[in-house]
Amino acid sequence: QVQLVESGGGLVQAGGSLRLSCAASGRTFTSYAMAWFRQAPGKEREFVTAVSWRGDSTYYADSVKGRFTISRDNAKNTVYLEMNSLKPEDTAVYYCATDRAMYRTWLVTTKNEYDYWGQGTQVTVSS
Repeated sequence: QVQLVESGGGLVQAGGSLRLSCAASGRTFTSYAMAWFRQAPGKEREFVTAVSWRGDSTYYADSVKGRFTISRDNAKNTVYLEMNSLKPEDTAVYYCATDRAMYRTWLVTTKNEYDYWGQGTQVTVSS
């Protein structure tokens, strides 16, 4: 059974930083791209960033480019999201997810291309 467990969320002031972690189990973690999505109250879940299965390619939504960094440690089956210069509009529940296809050679941004999801971690940025 695949499990994804996010941690690291919390309350931070605008301009601050947080680091989210997502620990994966139950699947060959190193064979799948990973992504972070977020969902603010009353809004659709949106793509934030993704990293390839080898960790050598990343892609970011325009809204977080230059502020957020995704990385993965395949030895620890963990993916990270470093968030800097946080803004109130970054407030949301953040979810990690695994690509449904093994060894995909390109990164995808749509929710239906990801088949396993964590329970989410709340990030709140105060102004």
